[in-house]
Amino acid sequence: MTEIIIIVLSISLLVYVLLGGADFGAGIIELFTGKKGVDVISKAIAPIWEANHVWLILAVVILFNGFPLVYTSISTYLHIPVLIALFGIVMRGSAFTFRYYDVAKDKSHYYFTLFFRMSSILTPFFYGVILGAIMMGRIPGELSGSFYEVFIASWFNLFTLTTGIFVTILFGWLAGVYLVGETKTPEDATVFIRIARVFYFLLVLSGLSVFLAAELYNVHFFRDFIKSPVSIACVVVATACIPFMLSALKKRKIIFSRIIAGVQTACIIAGWYAIQFPVMIYMSGGEDLTIYNSQAPESTMTMLFWALIIGILIIFPSIAYLMKVFKFNDKNTIAGKEL
Repeated sequence: MTEIIIIVLSISLLVYVLLGGADFGAGIIELFTGKKGVDVISKAIAPIWEANHVWLILAVVILFNGFPLVYTSISTYLHIPVLIALFGIVMRGSAFTFRYYDVAKDKSHYYFTLFFRMSSILTPFFYGVILGAIMMGRIPGELSGSFYEVFIASWFNLFTLTTGIFVTILFGWLAGVYLVGETKTPEDATVFIRIARVFYFLLVLSGLSVFLAAELYNVHFFRDFIKSPVSIACVVVATACIPFMLSALKKRKIIFSRIIAGVQTACIIAGWYAIQFPVMIYMSGGEDLTIYNSQAPESTMTMLFWALIIGILIIFPSIAYLMKVFKFNDKNTIAGKEL
């Protein structure tokens, strides 16, 4: 039962990265697209950006109810980056809502756009920082020591900053790939294709920087990676997909490029997950938190299991219908190319 709940948690995180992450990425690459890109991006994410946060909510609910020690550790020792990420979510949503739905187009829209873009960078970056802190193993596990040692040192370092940059670039790359299919002219498509390629290159470099930064702190991330057959397989698959992705972007094969992007993102997450399992948080001041020593009582896990089953039967069809209505209801020609 615990393993099934973890699978649901993993799926929710993956889908949030693929959908919600791309929404944040749209705000990131808006910095490079100009005014015409703003129109494409706004129309693309307006119908679905709120719904995509369902997956994050689902993950938080699973942690809160099923793994309270993990939830407590993150919300206590990493409360600063968590608070900044939450602030970015609220600021981004508010800014986009006012920018897109406000009837009066005045100077205030400049500030709405500014807040939207900055928060689109802020939140993914601190998502990555939190992830880096979870992997690094410097969370103290006890409230003894200075404020810096307990609440800052575990997440404010080169390794966590590189993971923050990696996640930010990942979200921007996903957005670039997806938005190629949201354009209506070849000229607009070319802009997003170019951005997607640049972010693709930066993603590879930032991924390598994560491994290098880990070694500086004696976090043998690379050693653990090459010892895991699953992680190696994920790297092989993701690498093999690179030429297909570049070709799909060049030929504007919208659906194919999105599928490849999803496969490569899944490989990134699965590769990390393979070396992390069953640990959920590496701690420095005590025993690491695993899915087995941090789970709630059996009665709680049972109720959570059935609640997730019922929720899945409601959420999945609803999200699928939302996507069908707003994303798959147009003619199958985008930017002058057949899908």
